[in-house]
Amino acid sequence: MNKFLTKLLNRKKEASVCLIGEVNTGKSTLANRFSNDFIGSDMSAVSQIAHETRDLVTLEHVDFNHNGSKLDLTLVDTPGIASAIDYKDFVKQGITEENAIERAKEATSGVIKAIKYLQEVDVALVLMDSTKTPFDQVSLTLLGTLEMQKKKTIIVANKSDLPEAKPEVISSTFPNHKVVPISALYGKGIDELYSKLLEVV
Repeated sequence: MNKFLTKLLNRKKEASVCLIGEVNTGKSTLANRFSNDFIGSDMSAVSQIAHETRDLVTLEHVDFNHNGSKLDLTLVDTPGIASAIDYKDFVKQGITEENAIERAKEATSGVIKAIKYLQEVDVALVLMDSTKTPFDQVSLTLLGTLEMQKKKTIIVANKSDLPEAKPEVISSTFPNHKVVPISALYGKGIDELYSKLLEVV
């Protein structure tokens, strides 16, 4: 077998994967779980204040290796999607009015970038907070957009470690989608998510 053919057969499949969802569903925590598992360091800043991530954060050419299956992965953490962003909410968190207004502008721009990026991504991991009912406008709009674009999608029911979590409600609400319950913070369900990602890709 010549060197070119050997290289072609051994080449890892490439895929771009984005983490997207409503504000504070744990996207950046999951992004850090991915990056720590495969490169040993954090990828995104995490905060209790909404819209800590206000731009696309990209980690390119991750050597994603799980149970013997390999993938050349580009992972993108996106800003939290919200139907409205009010600078006054940031002021309540102790941020000055001037900085709050700037933060709201950046967050709004980030949401637009995140929605546009969906056109380019191979797989979308839609994060939902499993302690809340999934009937919100943001989740429904996101899934509708992804369906129209015929994008491969996995719903990630995060925070499933919490006592009030009901990931089964998310599964029953979206029976036509793959739903994986996880705890991004503690790593519960991460192996299943990795396996499902490889299956979808």
